Order: sequence, then C-alpha cells, then structure tokens
Amino acid sequence: MTTRLSEPSRLAASVQASIEGIEKTLTLEDNRAASLVIGNYDQNIAHLERRLGIVALVNGNQISLRGARESVEHAARVLETLSASARRGRTIGTGDVDGAVEETALQRGLFPERSEAKSGAPRDLSGFGHVTTRKRGVTKARNAAQDSYLRILARNELVFAEGPAGTGKTWLAVGHAVQLLEAGHVERLILSRPAVEAGEKIGFLPGDMREKVDPYLRPIYDALYDFMEGRLVERALQTGVIEVAPLAFMRGRTLSNALVLLDEAQNTSSMQMKMFLTRLGEGSRMIITGDPTQIDLPPGQKSGFGEAVALLAGVEGIGHVKFGHQHVVRHDLVRRIVQAYEESGVGQPQGRSS
Repeated sequence: MTTRLSEPSRLAASVQASIEGIEKTLTLEDNRAASLVIGNYDQNIAHLERRLGIVALVNGNQISLRGARESVEHAARVLETLSASARRGRTIGTGDVDGAVEETALQRGLFPERSEAKSGAPRDLSGFGHVTTRKRGVTKARNAAQDSYLRILARNELVFAEGPAGTGKTWLAVGHAVQLLEAGHVERLILSRPAVEAGEKIGFLPGDMREKVDPYLRPIYDALYDFMEGRLVERALQTGVIEVAPLAFMRGRTLSNALVLLDEAQNTSSMQMKMFLTRLGEGSRMIITGDPTQIDLPPGQKSGFGEAVALLAGVEGIGHVKFGHQHVVRHDLVRRIVQAYEESGVGQPQGRSS
C-alpha cells in the first residue's frame, strides 16, 4: 500500500502493513530541511523514537518508521510538522520534537481523518496557541499546558502561573508581554522579581541601582533579548518603555497602561504580594509566576504566592495555570530530575506554605 502526504509537506511515503504493525518510509525532498529535521547525529529522530515507542531508521533523506500503526502515523505527522518548520528556516531541537508530538496529538483529536474524508475539505490545523514578535516571528506552545497558558493570558487581566523550572512560564510571559507592547496594547513593560538570595549570602553589591539588582533579574533580561533585538531592548530600558526593578520599588505606585510581570513570586511575603496586586492600574495587565517548591524565604515565613492563588481562586478576570514535571521543555533530563524531587519530597524549603 502506498500513500502520499499533503503537497505542502513535500514528503513522499510508502507503507507496508504487517501483522505486528506497519512500516512507513518518508522521503524529505528538501535536503536542508531534512538535515534540520534529523538533527546532529540523528538526535531528533532518536528522541522521536523514545517519545512514541517506534523504530526509526535514517538513510540519507529517507526515514523508515516501524511500529504500531497509530504510533507510526503519529510519527509521520510529527515529521510533516517539523519539515514545514524547517523549510521556513526554523532550527529544530528535541524541544521542538516534543512540541510537535503534543500538537499533532491535539490536532488528531480535534480533526479526525474520518471527518476530513466525509467533508472532503482540508483540516484546519490551527494547533497550539502562539506569541508573535518581530525578532522571533511565531513562537508556538510546545504542550497542552503552555497552550492553555497562552490562551488564559489572552483572556484575563491577572494570571497566576505556578510550576517547576523549565516549563516556560516566565519565558512565554515575557514573549506575551513583548507581543502586547509591539502591538500597542500596552505602553510599557514593568518586569520585577523579589531580591532574595537562593539559599546563600552574596554580600554587598557595588554600583548603581540597576547594577545592584541585575543579578536577580538576569533571567528576565535573557528572555527579553530572546524576543527583542538587543539595541531595541537597551533603548527601551533607557527611555523607560521597559522597566526592570526589584519588588521593593513597586510600593506606592499605580501602574497604568502597562504589562506588569512578577517572576519568582514564591519568594514574596503575604504583605508584599498584597502590595504588588494592588498596584494594578487602568489599562494594565499582570502576570505572576512562581515555583512553590523553590522558596528561599527565611524559615517559618509564609509565601504570599500560594496564599494569593488560594484566596483569589474563582475571582472574575483572574486566571490560573499549574505546570507539572511532565510539562518541562528545557531538557528531558531536567524533567526527570524535577519528577524525582517531587516524588521524594527532598529539597522542599522550610519556608514553604502549606
């Protein structure tokens, strides 16, 4: 039996059925795209094998897939999605493979082939939500949790995002903020973190205010430079269009027509969180991110983050997204590390709220 995938994919496929499953061979006709999809030392294909439980053999531009029919068909859809991204000039890593696996699984559920066969119309593969900035273009969610996060950000004026490191909660929040700024929906970005050492004392820091707080806010800067050109970031910082400041500098202010992001919010006290939430002014939106398993407050001090999530649950205009270890996109090993810590209970700080 021979099949051919849709014309835009430029993939030719032949399928041979067997009792144990099927074998399907795909030919990627664009050499450059094929190289990006396969990855260095076939790393992307190896990752796809692990994710879907199939066997994949690479021979030049041909990829042979063997396994259960559903898994092989799923892998073919993933390769079609990755090939389309590669032809648009996007680099492909194992994180992109994970995203394509999640997205094509969602598309399969929303648009089953039997519906397509009845209507004769092509499927609407809108897939996961995305943010679009001038520098990065379209940046799509990599899993259902990130997709839900982006949709909740679009619908609510205040959003809480909690979860472990590596889930993209801060990075996507900054991308969403830059998108709103470039579209003119807000006039400025205010990005903040509590200046709390991560379990160690670093002593006196020399320099002006920005130089003193930069070490605490470096992850936010890194995300900004991912979504904006460096010269534009520096100009926006100099003109006040983007303001990066520690939480303590928020007291007494009313923040209007702005996107306000508070990162590492698990290190806020109850009073600090109340102070920050009441800064919200007309035309503004707030995003508050935190990881309740990494609280660096003094022993016995309650985190205001979990308390605020519980107190404001169900309030109209407030959204809440919770990520787990299964949503880590930084590196597959990070996901396994987070899972091991969650299951053992080791490393939970004494200051953690109940």
